[in-house]
Amino acid sequence: MDLASLQLETPRLLLRLPRQEDFEAWAAFLADEEATRHIGGLQPRALAWRGLAAMVGAWQLKGFAMFSVIEKATGQWVGRVGPWQPEGWPGTEVGWSIVRDRWGRGYAPEAATACADWAFEMLGWSEVIHTIAPDNTNSKAVAVKLGSRYMGMGRLPEPHHDKPVEIWGQTREEWLMHKEQAT
Repeated sequence: MDLASLQLETPRLLLRLPRQEDFEAWAAFLADEEATRHIGGLQPRALAWRGLAAMVGAWQLKGFAMFSVIEKATGQWVGRVGPWQPEGWPGTEVGWSIVRDRWGRGYAPEAATACADWAFEMLGWSEVIHTIAPDNTNSKAVAVKLGSRYMGMGRLPEPHHDKPVEIWGQTREEWLMHKEQAT
């Protein structure tokens, strides 16, 4: 797989590997208390930098990680969405985080659909999960739009091990059936 040219495209979004040029928007996103409430909380610039570097590194080490989400109409970085499975993670996840001023536009399910298709087809995953904070109703709504179901409570690795998470997800077969029914 040629990571340098890898990108996914949806009607409104371009998903590509994170780049250094994404850092200012990435750091601003992680400095938004409301946007980060369910994903570990605020992060200072230095920690945001390490997070971006870790995402770039995960692409190199594992051949997958979250994509930077670029809004086609503006060229702006509007979030990170994609396959994710750091050490100790409870499964093969497709996760999403969209900047707050783009909430409610359907970007999370649009990008997550492209990423789930890619994960099942290119990575050969047999299941996709979503780790969701119990009070994150917006992400649960995205999971339902994707055809996922509540699978039970789970745990994340340190340093987030003390926060409960719900595991939502579906098998490859359920994904294909959901897509067929949606058309």
